[in-house]
Amino acid sequence: MTAKVSYEDVEVGTELPGQEFPVTRAALVQYAGASGDFNPIHWNEKFAKEVGLPDVIAHGMFTMAQAGRVVTDWAGDPAAVLEYGVRFTKPVVVPNDEKGAVIEVTAKVAAKLDDEARTVRVDVVATSAGQKVLGRARAVVRLA
Repeated sequence: MTAKVSYEDVEVGTELPGQEFPVTRAALVQYAGASGDFNPIHWNEKFAKEVGLPDVIAHGMFTMAQAGRVVTDWAGDPAAVLEYGVRFTKPVVVPNDEKGAVIEVTAKVAAKLDDEARTVRVDVVATSAGQKVLGRARAVVRLA
């Protein structure tokens, strides 16, 4: 596969389609099994509160992966993402109810880096409950 977005068709400021990702306690347990990260702050409310957290929190890498989906979905090929990094700024708190939490993600092309390599830098913004949960979330993407 290759990226489906053409380098010529994007400009600095091009907005990627935003997405919302629901997060439930069940999703966190599933992620723990898939990732091998069984830290009880991600599934045990009593333990999370004992260590000073407001409630169970989503895994940082889970949050990062959800935000990255906005970039890979836009590019049309996960392999088009050459670099991706974030800082974890706030946890995604996941209450024990039927709603859980929601991670809202927006992104835009922040720079055209290399015409020959057809690469762009995409800046990603991820929030939950009105708070920014990732900082300096950036991806370098090779476009078609």
